[in-house]
Amino acid sequence: MGRLFEVRKSSMFARYDRMAKQFTRVGKEIVIAVKAGGPDPDNNPALRRAIQNGRSVNMPKDKIEQAIKRALGKDTSNYDEVMFEGYAPHGIAVIAECATDNNTRTVANVRACFNKAKGSLGTTGSVSFQFTKYAVFQLNPEGLDMDELELELIDHGLEELGEGKSENDEDVVVIRATFTEFGTMQKALEEKGMKVVSSGTEWVPSNLLELSEDQAADVLKMIAKLEEDEDVNRVFHNLK
Repeated sequence: MGRLFEVRKSSMFARYDRMAKQFTRVGKEIVIAVKAGGPDPDNNPALRRAIQNGRSVNMPKDKIEQAIKRALGKDTSNYDEVMFEGYAPHGIAVIAECATDNNTRTVANVRACFNKAKGSLGTTGSVSFQFTKYAVFQLNPEGLDMDELELELIDHGLEELGEGKSENDEDVVVIRATFTEFGTMQKALEEKGMKVVSSGTEWVPSNLLELSEDQAADVLKMIAKLEEDEDVNRVFHNLK
């Protein structure tokens, strides 16, 4: 056990830009969840997760409620979740998860980010084989015994357990489970009354590549441009 480094992703946003991006991402999660499973979080696990994620980034309750109501409107955009794979400069593998209501626009914007940085946008599977997809849950650490928790969750798909930081830099217990056990782990945590701060998925690289300071700056600049795009939710990479 110990500190668990959850994912290789950029954190170059200013505080308020990051907050706005987080609210936009959660708002889309809520719309997708409501359209797929209805507005009642008690009967919609995906909506429960989205609401948890909103609370974890301090999204106001009224904004969460507005997003749910907006999702029920006939004129609300339908978002598709899409993933792009490619290489940043200097051979760094990159995965960009997006939620978009206009795939043509998103493809063009993502390709432009790669091309301008002298990277290359790949096809499905061209990069993801270098990563493992995990279900990830962050728990409030108050009152938790790590050894006991590990024993309780080992039969529910637990792969890794450790300490980490939330998006708001608060201490959390981080649980990684195999992606196929997402629902099993979520149900187990709910039944055990665990205080789930946030939940979702992450692409974790099998190996990390180390670059010089100047080369790493090239990569991080490209990732920052990707993250600025309104359709891009999260970017994962294997830069050490």
